[in-house]
Amino acid sequence: MASSEELFARARRRVPGGVHSPVRAFTAVGGSPRFAASAHGSRLRDADGREYLDLCMSWGPLPLGHAHPEVVAAVCRAAAGGTSFGVPHEGEVLLAEEICAALPSVEMVRLVSSGTEAVLSALRVARAYTGRAKVVKFAGGYHGHADAMLVQAGSGALSAGVPSSPGVPAAVAADTLVGRYNDLESVDAALAAHPGAVAAIIVEPVAGNMGLVPPEPGFLEGLRARADAAGALLCFDEVITGFRLGPGGAQVRFGVRPDLTCLGKVIGGGLPIGAFGGRRDVMALVAPSGPVYQAGTLSGNPVSVAAGLATLRLLRAPGAYRALEDIGADAALRLRRAAAAAGAACSVAQMGSLLTPFFAPSAPRDMDGAARCDTAAYGRFFQAMLRAGVYLPPAQFECAFLSLAHGPDDLDLLESAAREAFAAAGL
Repeated sequence: MASSEELFARARRRVPGGVHSPVRAFTAVGGSPRFAASAHGSRLRDADGREYLDLCMSWGPLPLGHAHPEVVAAVCRAAAGGTSFGVPHEGEVLLAEEICAALPSVEMVRLVSSGTEAVLSALRVARAYTGRAKVVKFAGGYHGHADAMLVQAGSGALSAGVPSSPGVPAAVAADTLVGRYNDLESVDAALAAHPGAVAAIIVEPVAGNMGLVPPEPGFLEGLRARADAAGALLCFDEVITGFRLGPGGAQVRFGVRPDLTCLGKVIGGGLPIGAFGGRRDVMALVAPSGPVYQAGTLSGNPVSVAAGLATLRLLRAPGAYRALEDIGADAALRLRRAAAAAGAACSVAQMGSLLTPFFAPSAPRDMDGAARCDTAAYGRFFQAMLRAGVYLPPAQFECAFLSLAHGPDDLDLLESAAREAFAAAGL
C-alpha cells in the first residue's frame, strides 16, 4: 500500500483539498492527514503501518468500536442478499419501530441517507406545517451543509443571518435567525423581531460542533416553552447524541420532548444513514401521505439498516450505556489529571461517551467562549498525541468519542500519552 503522504499527494490532484470531508485535511492542526488501512475495536491502523488509539471513532457512529464482529456479520448477511432494492423491505420497518420505541417524541419516522438530508427535510416539513419561513438556529451549531444551515450570526441584534459559505444565497440566509447557545434572551430577541414568522427552532440539545458544550439547566425547557408560545416547532438535531447518550438520546436524558428529531450516525452502525421523525400529525405531511415531497433512491438501504439494527440490539444489553458513561468519565478524569500535572490551561468537558479538551481555563458555554480557546495549543497537543499513538479529532471544535471497545489499557495509554504530550507541546 502507498504511504499516507503518497496517497494525499495523489488525492489532491483529483479531490478538492485531497479529502472528501474538510475536517479530515488536518487544516486546523497542521500537517497532513493519515490514511486509514484498517480499524478494529479501539484501534486504527494507517497506511504507514502505525497503530493509534482512536478517540475520533469515525466521528460518532461506533459506540461498540470498529468492526464489531456481530455488526460485520449482519452487514455481510445483508449484502449477500442484495445491496440495494429500491422497494420496501422488512429491515426498514424494524428500524423504524426501534426508533419509535426508544424516542417517545417520535411517532413516525422517515429514513434518509445522511444527517444533512434529515435536517433539510425536517425543516421543510416544519415550514409546511406552520406556513412560515424562518428558522432559529444557534451560533456554533452544525446541522449539515444545506444552504439554510450554513449561516452565521449577523452584526448587531440577532435578527438575521449571513451566509457562512459562498454559494449560499443571501435570500436563503435571511430566513435563518442565529441565537446564542445557552442564552434564552437571544431567542426572545429573534422571536420578537419576527412575530408569527418562525417555523422552527433547531438545536443540538447537547452541542457537539463547538466542542462538547452541554445545555445549562433550563435552556432546553426554555426552548420548548418559547416554541410553544410562538407557535413554532422545536427540532432536536440528535445526529450525534441519538442512541449515544442513552437509548432515548438527549431528549429522554433531559426530559424535553421536541416536535421533530433528526438522527444519523449510530442508527447506521458506521454505514451511511439518516432519519427524521416526530409527531404523527406533523409527519403525516410527508409524501406520499401528504404534500411535502421527500425521496431518496438509497433511503433505508438494506446494508446500512442491518448494521444499525445490529448496533442498537447490542446496545440494549444490560449495563451497556452505564459502561459508556463510565468509560467517558474515566477518560475525562485522566485527561484532567494529566493537564493538572503539567500545569496546562486545559479544561475537559464530558457527557456520557463524549468529551472535548478545551485549551482554556474553563469549558465554554457557547460559541463565543469556544472561539476564545487556544486553537494553536490544541494543534500542538494533537500532533504530540499523534506521535504518542493517540488519534484525537483533528480540530478543537469537535467531540472525541469513546466506545465499549475502549478498555483499561486504552485509558492507561491515553493518560500516559497526554502527560507526554502536554510536556512535549510546552502547554
